[in-house]
Amino acid sequence: MKKKKGFTLAEVLITLAIIGIVAAITLPSLLVNVNEKAWEAQRKALHARLAQAIGQMNTLGGYGTYTEDEEGTTTEDTAAESFIIDALSKVYKINNVCGPDKLSSCGIPSKITTLDAVSEINFPTKMSKLNAKLLNGSHVSGENGDVADTKAAAFETVNGESIAVFYNPLCSSDTTADHYIQNKMCVNFVYDLNGSEGPNQVGKDVGFITAFYNKAPVVVAPIPYNSDYTSDVPQYTETSGTVDAPTACKTMGEDLRLPDRDELASLVVNAPLINLGENGSAYWSGSVLSLGTSGLGWAQNFSYGGRARNPRSTKYFVRCIRR
Repeated sequence: MKKKKGFTLAEVLITLAIIGIVAAITLPSLLVNVNEKAWEAQRKALHARLAQAIGQMNTLGGYGTYTEDEEGTTTEDTAAESFIIDALSKVYKINNVCGPDKLSSCGIPSKITTLDAVSEINFPTKMSKLNAKLLNGSHVSGENGDVADTKAAAFETVNGESIAVFYNPLCSSDTTADHYIQNKMCVNFVYDLNGSEGPNQVGKDVGFITAFYNKAPVVVAPIPYNSDYTSDVPQYTETSGTVDAPTACKTMGEDLRLPDRDELASLVVNAPLINLGENGSAYWSGSVLSLGTSGLGWAQNFSYGGRARNPRSTKYFVRCIRR
């Protein structure tokens, strides 16, 4: 008779322990990759739907009421909520609308983590809390538009996204002027793809979509990289071996590129969410007016919101976005 071969109990337990250790090491990273791919697809779909909806509107400005008394105290503010109900809901399917001071009822988290994963901040509840530079200084008015310090409202989509709306009913339709982007911003959406569930971090389940210009709006949804390039560079150079702005993005990652001028303006609006501007105040976009070293490109100042046409040989900082 032949002896039957098999594993001892000890061998089985050791094998299971090894499998458990390997799974514990590899499973979290696999889940992160799966989540990130799902978030990426969801972000793109959300951007496409909102861009299509906003493109169907005749105008983005003028919804709701926003008034202040002589001391600058807000006496009435229905702007963001009215924009959602009277404008957006006509062209976009919405499940639930939450007015100011009730954002959590639409799944908006109370706190979010910034892009660099260093800081946890309170979720902004009005325009000035989104970015105080949107309201500070003389640059918030003029060029046929102003900026109102409206409170945020929110809504939930049929796909489960929670979206806070920062709305400026006084926004400009001027697409050509090269000064100040604050009053060109009509609507800024800060979304959470899975409501108040974690991780509630910018660049993962939290992001932003911005609509500029009252008439013929441009809707952008940049996904910024989590740090600047290491030094200031020209937008374009003909000098061999010298890094320019587009090359800088490629050296940081093949999936990165320079933002265009409106995508870069969106980063200005949402700068506190991504800790942007730590290297300097001026950044290059990828938008070009004329070619060559002596040509002009669009640059963006983050300290006061100015946008200007500057020689492409000028050295500014670079913050790349994902393709």
